[in-house]
Amino acid sequence: MKSSVFKLTTLKTSFVFRLYKKYIIDSILIVKRDGFKALIRERGWKLFAVVFTYYLIRDLILYVAIPLYISMYVTR
Repeated sequence: MKSSVFKLTTLKTSFVFRLYKKYIIDSILIVKRDGFKALIRERGWKLFAVVFTYYLIRDLILYVAIPLYISMYVTR
């Protein structure tokens, strides 16, 4: 029982949980309440930077790192 309480407390104070609670949920509420233009107006370039970084990392892993790893493994 004590360990599950500790895990829940750790989850609540973790960076990802705080980010999710503050930024993502708030952004969803802005879109539902005022629309996408209001989200762009309020978040501005930071929203673009987050989306760009996410897709950059995803595409690097998907289209560069995995094929490179597979080709290195196959050519051994």
